[in-house]
Amino acid sequence: MKKLKTGDKVIVIAGKDKGKQGTVTKMLSNGKCFVTGVKIIKRHTKPNPEQGISGGIVEKESPINISNLAIFNSSSKKKDRVGINVLEDGTKVRVFKSSSKEIK
Repeated sequence: MKKLKTGDKVIVIAGKDKGKQGTVTKMLSNGKCFVTGVKIIKRHTKPNPEQGISGGIVEKESPINISNLAIFNSSSKKKDRVGINVLEDGTKVRVFKSSSKEIK
């Protein structure tokens, strides 16, 4: 079971965007993910009238490594670690390590 999933609220713990919060929008299979408002890069694009793209400097999100992220616990307003508990019926659920509450 993965520690982070799409839709999780996370906080950056390392890198140039340290301290920023965002939501995971897309998970990649190579251990990286896209987070809203984090690791914004600028790309220079050429105009392409066939596709309706105007040229210029475009800001877009870049993937960030999962090791630089921690899940944000909204009840304690702090970063937290993720644990996995096995219920009596055999299903696995993700929980916060500090409070043992289930992550929705």
